[in-house]
Amino acid sequence: MRHQNSVFHSLTKHVPWSKFEQIVEKYGADRLVRKLTTKRQFIALLYGQLSGSTSLREVVTGMASHETRLYHVGAAPVKRSTMSDANSTRPWQVFSELFAQMLPQAHRGLRRATADAVRLIDSTSVRLSSLSEGWATFSADVFGAKAHIVYDPNADRPVYFAVTPANVNDITAAKAMPIEPGATYVYDLGYYDYGWWARLDDAGCRFVTRLKKNTPFSVVKENRVPKNSNILRDRVGHLPARLANSRKNPLQVPVREITVIIDTGKLLRIVTNDLDAPAEEIAELYKQRWQIELFFRWVKQTLRIRHFIGVSENAVRIQIAIALIAFLILRMAQLAQKAVHSPLEFARLVRTNLMHRRPINHLLEPLQPIPINPDQLKLGLYFQ
Repeated sequence: MRHQNSVFHSLTKHVPWSKFEQIVEKYGADRLVRKLTTKRQFIALLYGQLSGSTSLREVVTGMASHETRLYHVGAAPVKRSTMSDANSTRPWQVFSELFAQMLPQAHRGLRRATADAVRLIDSTSVRLSSLSEGWATFSADVFGAKAHIVYDPNADRPVYFAVTPANVNDITAAKAMPIEPGATYVYDLGYYDYGWWARLDDAGCRFVTRLKKNTPFSVVKENRVPKNSNILRDRVGHLPARLANSRKNPLQVPVREITVIIDTGKLLRIVTNDLDAPAEEIAELYKQRWQIELFFRWVKQTLRIRHFIGVSENAVRIQIAIALIAFLILRMAQLAQKAVHSPLEFARLVRTNLMHRRPINHLLEPLQPIPINPDQLKLGLYFQ
């Protein structure tokens, strides 16, 4: 009978193992390691994400039950204490850099001119236990972390992530993010910083965000607004020249304010440094922000960033990196087959069939019985 890989084995083929080994070597992650190599740790954590395991004990038990099928993946069952130590001490940068290395592979066939690139920026908070108080204290009895994401809505994939304690402001994390010259950045009020907006403008980027209700706006020109639309006003002008303590506003270029009424009746003051695009295009760009909210919801429902299998900052960073790598792998695997079109349905089918030996493009089909060679003796006849 022809050998058939397990679904898990097929998924791991999307991992660039040669690059992974180079990253491990770069950070010396396997130096003085006797048993649990970085690869085995990675495979165990990836198994935990794809299987929906909610604890380290569940990961260890699940892998032990599939020991015979782990061999072809280059893995073996792991011990809970060894895994816990590795999650606490092994450099999280290994997994973060692997994610970065996999992005071009995941975006293959979806590349666009930089001028057409849209980047949505937002963060999502995750609750942690009091055991993480050494680094993730938010208030007296609340502990948590933030995952800061730059998301490509056209490719439906994150392109950058960072993890911080929950008390770090979004704009602080944004200032450390790399800027892609010429791209369009869309973000909300959490990134209200004229100095950062000026950096985007200096890099040739277009930004689309909201103005606070009380922000003054000096009008220079009124543009016509389309009839029978949700756009009420389209004006070109300047933001305040001076800020608190008489500081000069670093963003001195003309900007555009577009007032939009949404379905709930709320008015939004959208601001952009694009003075030429149709107002409907700017309003639609800001509306795309909801795609990153849907991404956060999908990841929290499907992968494991609600239940953490470690409490240290290092362990949390590793788990979030693995979750995003699992997301990329699921997207690449889904695009490689034609049977399942829904990402959520595909992820659920993968979880159900993770260690079954079957092709990924046949997940909707019933399992085929093992063929029996008619020339073989049926031993049961001799024991009746």
